[in-house]
Amino acid sequence: METLEQIRDRLLARFPAAKIELVVNPGPAAEHSLLLDAAFAPEIATFLHDDEVLRLDYCSNATGIDWPEKEIIDATTKAKTVQPGYLEAVYHLYSMSRKHGPVILRLRTANRSDQVTLPSFTPVWKSCDFQECEIYDLYGIVFAGHPDLRRLLMWHGFKDHPMRRDYVAPDDYEWEPTPHGSVLDRAKVHYPATAPQPETPKP
Repeated sequence: METLEQIRDRLLARFPAAKIELVVNPGPAAEHSLLLDAAFAPEIATFLHDDEVLRLDYCSNATGIDWPEKEIIDATTKAKTVQPGYLEAVYHLYSMSRKHGPVILRLRTANRSDQVTLPSFTPVWKSCDFQECEIYDLYGIVFAGHPDLRRLLMWHGFKDHPMRRDYVAPDDYEWEPTPHGSVLDRAKVHYPATAPQPETPKP
């Protein structure tokens, strides 16, 4: 299989207006990835799927990552800058016909609040359907072009996204029919105090 650098260079030649960045993974697995320009992502995905050399016809895994805002201190000047937060969708692609992979793609939102829409890869790789719903549910990324985007684990009307790093679990577990242990301890905060019962007179 071509190296990730070669794939990136071919993509840039095919889509010269797109921004495509090589993201290096410093960990032992060294699974580097390509950060795609979201505006060109559907076209790039189709190219990777149909290209005779690559034939990346299977997405084995899609997941989300939450990168909150963080402060960066320059090692030389000690100047502080703030890196805005964003969300990422990460896809692991393989070729069943060519027997190679993975090629890892990343898509990044503009922020974590009101610009969290990315294009769906489900029209290209059907296996993304369920997984993009899960990312939407747990991280809040909205996938434009998904055929049936809905919550999978949390109920309809739930307002938050439990895999966000700043998610705070509620104290009131009133939906738990038989609270016990730590769940009961939290729930007691919201239960009305039981009025003391008068003592039964002794005969």
